[in-house]
Amino acid sequence: MLRVNTMNLGNVAVLCVQGRIVRGEMEVLRNAVLAQRRVSVLVLDLARVSMIDAGGLGLLLELRQHTESRGIEFSLKNVTKRVRQVLEITRLDTVFDISVGKDVPVAPLHQRARSLVETADCTYRIKGTNDRARN
Repeated sequence: MLRVNTMNLGNVAVLCVQGRIVRGEMEVLRNAVLAQRRVSVLVLDLARVSMIDAGGLGLLLELRQHTESRGIEFSLKNVTKRVRQVLEITRLDTVFDISVGKDVPVAPLHQRARSLVETADCTYRIKGTNDRARN
C-alpha cells in the first residue's frame, strides 16, 4: 500500500512517499501531486520507497511533465538503493534531478527553497510507521 504525507513549507511541497510505486497503487501519489497547485517547488522524498515498476516510472515521468509544464520545479530526494538502480538501468537518472540525503540539487532550487527542503525530514512523517526504510 502506497502512502503519501505532504509537508508544505511556504511555496515548497515535500511529499513523503512510503511503500511501492507500482501499478495498482499509484493513484494516491498522483492525487497528492496534482493537489499541489500553489507551490513553486515539489520534492518527492523516496526514502521509504521499497520498489518501483515500469508503471511507477511512467508515473514519475508524467508527474515531472505535469509539474514542469506549470512552472513547478520537480526533484527526487533520498532515493533508495533499489529505486536508484532501476533509474540507472533505465537511464532515467539523467532525466530527474536526484539528491541524496540533505543534498538537494543547487541548480533547480533557489537558496530559500533548498534550505526549506533540507530541514524537511520524512523519516517519521508517515502515520503508523516508526522504523527507517532499508535501502
